[in-house]
Amino acid sequence: MAEKRLIPSIEKRLESLIEVGRRNLSGYSVKEKEKAGPTITISREFGCEGYPAAEKLQALLQEKTGKAWALMDKALLEEVARNHHLSTDVLKHLGEKNSFLDDMMSTFSPHWQNDKDAYKLLCRQIVAFAAAGNAIIVGVGASILTQKMGNCHHFRLIAPAEFKKASIARRLAVTTDEAEKLISRKQRQREDFIKDFLGRDVADPTLYHLIFNNGKNSAEQIAATICHYVLSR
Repeated sequence: MAEKRLIPSIEKRLESLIEVGRRNLSGYSVKEKEKAGPTITISREFGCEGYPAAEKLQALLQEKTGKAWALMDKALLEEVARNHHLSTDVLKHLGEKNSFLDDMMSTFSPHWQNDKDAYKLLCRQIVAFAAAGNAIIVGVGASILTQKMGNCHHFRLIAPAEFKKASIARRLAVTTDEAEKLISRKQRQREDFIKDFLGRDVADPTLYHLIFNNGKNSAEQIAATICHYVLSR
């Protein structure tokens, strides 16, 4: 599908994820391991440049902190979930047992009781990654799943319709009419999914520390602002 071109390479992000796992197993004192680093979630309206901003943010954070940062999204998490050996290894590094997740899931929609195990594993991974810190998680309801975790900072990108249409048309090499239809369909799917499974409105501004108008702020500006905000807290 054309929209898959919006997703950066999984291989590159797997490398950073594995590096973060190695970091959590070696080279840190017990005291350092007890204090999780920050985790950043980025929610965005479909058509906003969330991935470009997240990639620039990852590079900035690694430069400023001298540590590896993992960049995660739905495609990467699903790849980990599909690969049993990789999933087991990653979760062993990050800490699979997380009572916070079990308590949190019990408060959400009853759909959790009967939905596919793959998505439950996905959510367990999201919370484990967030708890470990030094992670940037794009989409997948992470801003809601990790809302009560003290080390998490939540950001959202919005934009005027014309900006989103132009961005999608450029990145996918489609017409603006095709881009408009895709944006409408994908945004509706995202909103319905979050409401159905998590019982929250992803557009609720009270979920976020900061909200950016992507039509007035470039990916570089957004990344620089988030980096400064998180590291100065």
